[in-house]
Amino acid sequence: MTLVGGPAHGTALHSLPGYYGYFTAIWCLLPALAVLLLWVLLEPRMIVALVVQGLPEAQRNLPAGELNLLVNNIQNLAAGDAVSGSVDAILTDAANRFNEYSVLSRKILAVLTLGLGGLGASIAWRRIHPDFRARNRVEQIVLVALIAASSIAIFTTIGIVLSVLFEAIRFFQKVPATEFLFGLNWSPQTAIRADQVGSSGSFGAVPLFTGTLLITAIAMLVAVPVGLMTAIYLAEYSSRRVRGIAKPLLEVLAGIPTVVYGFFAALTVAPWVRRAGESMGLEVASESALAAGLVMGIMIIPLVSSLSDDAINAVPSAMRDGALGLGSTRSETMTRVILPAALPGIVGGILLAVSRAIGETMIVVMAAGLAANLTANPFEAVTTVTVQIVTLLVGDQEFDSAKTLAAFALGLMLFVVTLILNVIGLNVVRKYREQYD
Repeated sequence: MTLVGGPAHGTALHSLPGYYGYFTAIWCLLPALAVLLLWVLLEPRMIVALVVQGLPEAQRNLPAGELNLLVNNIQNLAAGDAVSGSVDAILTDAANRFNEYSVLSRKILAVLTLGLGGLGASIAWRRIHPDFRARNRVEQIVLVALIAASSIAIFTTIGIVLSVLFEAIRFFQKVPATEFLFGLNWSPQTAIRADQVGSSGSFGAVPLFTGTLLITAIAMLVAVPVGLMTAIYLAEYSSRRVRGIAKPLLEVLAGIPTVVYGFFAALTVAPWVRRAGESMGLEVASESALAAGLVMGIMIIPLVSSLSDDAINAVPSAMRDGALGLGSTRSETMTRVILPAALPGIVGGILLAVSRAIGETMIVVMAAGLAANLTANPFEAVTTVTVQIVTLLVGDQEFDSAKTLAAFALGLMLFVVTLILNVIGLNVVRKYREQYD
């Protein structure tokens, strides 16, 4: 504003004054943040390399595993944590040098970032003049930042898929895909010696797929009707006061940790299901798919209800008023006008709930058990894909055995199923979508 003679002559500026401030702030922050990020990534390796260079030759020439253990002890001693083994003068000296290098590194980093910030601000300050297109430059930088953020998300997804895919390919090199996809026996416990029983393991995943589908079906039979009817009531029939009380209470269910639902299923629902089945002359296992499915359905109700409520409220009020004006009852308006119009959003919410049910682990572990049974009986114990993934990757594992690699094959199948559900949801939304004025 000073360059153009004060606020009265602000129209002489190409951009609003704030854009010049944004431009200066970007020049001040971006170079310093880039150096800070690079420094944080490289600093630990550089300090470790310097500390190792200062060790005696005998320690520097240790095998990779022993050298890593020595470096870990030096870092623990420098941080004041517990150290495995005895502490000698060499270890103490290395820990002191580690702390010295760390302090020096932070001092250099502080001076460097502050200097770059000041230099960037000075450069931006010198470039400012009334004809400078500050808004265009700022918008270009923001556009690049948005593209970078979206690219990170895309590349992260690609990295996850490729990491799972490569390990799954290694698994299928050891176990035929036909056995995995169509085998009826799941027993991945492999023996250490070839002469032991079950040394080859059994990797037929059909019992896992069946258990996953069974529990998911039970959960959706509970969640979809209850959640959808709850959404219809709250959106169309309840008073504002009732909605203001019921909606937050319903959302509380979504905030309860899944392990709490697991405790509820194991201690309350599973015994109740067993007693109810025995009173009717049925044989019910202490851990059953029915108990896990019921509790999982209760957990998913807020998801179905919230998304369905949003879809119903998104229907234009003109359609609702027009139906009522033509003499339709509220029920007829809901079933013949509002629900068909809100169907894409409702179906999308249901498919999202299905994905949530397929990926649930804790409830199944605590209420349905770990037994890989090929059954459609909801009163028996079953397991799911996610539970087996957790079981296979617990503890120290060797990532060159079929047992551990089976977890990646299961993860790949889970990804494919979720992708298929998303494609189906998009097709349903595309087919039934209606455009409103």
